[in-house]
Amino acid sequence: MSALTLPDPIAAYLTADTRGPDDVARCFTPQGVVKDKGQTHIGREAIKAWKAESSTLYTYTTEPFSVELINGVHVVYSHVAGSFPGSPIDLKLSFRLERGLISSLEITV
Repeated sequence: MSALTLPDPIAAYLTADTRGPDDVARCFTPQGVVKDKGQTHIGREAIKAWKAESSTLYTYTTEPFSVELINGVHVVYSHVAGSFPGSPIDLKLSFRLERGLISSLEITV
């Protein structure tokens, strides 16, 4: 299987996701937005809190298997397996990038 080529900010996010909330928050613009499970988190502090909370609830691994650019949004399809209900699942991560950082991320099924 060939390696997937992801834009640098997305690759950095996926690496940061294995490290912790501070690293994840630094991947976003100061007013970055995360939409996940029907909730919206705006700004690095809110994103850091979102990641900290989800990290205490679940452990998981993420394996991206496809990426496409649709109307300026990088859509990454990823196989996620872990200690959460419904595992494993394929998730759609929609990233909007701005100046080398993530301005928005929406996580959907």
